[in-house]
Amino acid sequence: MQSSDSLAAIEAAMVTIRRRQTRRALARASEGRHDVDPAVFDVVDAVEAGEPAEATVMTVAAALGVAQPRASKLVAAAVEAGLLRREADQADGRRSLLVRTAAGRELSDRVHESRRARFAAATAGWTPAERATFAQLLTRFVDGLTETAAERH
Repeated sequence: MQSSDSLAAIEAAMVTIRRRQTRRALARASEGRHDVDPAVFDVVDAVEAGEPAEATVMTVAAALGVAQPRASKLVAAAVEAGLLRREADQADGRRSLLVRTAAGRELSDRVHESRRARFAAATAGWTPAERATFAQLLTRFVDGLTETAAERH
C-alpha cells in the first residue's frame, strides 16, 4: 500500500469511528441517566482524565475544545445531574474546582466497562501481541495528532 493510500485508509477509518462513536452510543452505558444531555458525559470524562490535577471550567473547555460559556453550561448540567460537585479552591477563593461525585465515579466505571467490552468484541480474533501493537500505535497516533494541534496554536 502506497503512503497516500495508507493515509486515505486512515482517514476513512477515523471518519467511520467518529460516526459510530457518538456520544449517545457511549452514553448507553449510563443506564437510567438518559435524561442528561449526552455531552455531560464528555465533561465527566474530561474531569476524570485530568485527575488528580485540579479541574475547572476552563480546563474542561480546553479538553473538550469548546468555548468557556458552553463548558460552563455543560458543567452546570453535570453538577445538577449529581455527577460533579464544585469545591472552593483553597489557594484561590475565586476559583471552583470540579470533582466527580460517587455517582460520577460510578458512571465513569460503567462507561469504561461498556467501552472496553465493545473494544474486546472488536478485537476478539486478535492475539494479545496484536492488541498490544495496536494500542501502542494508536496511542502514538493520538499523541501525534495532539502535537500537531498544539503546534497550530
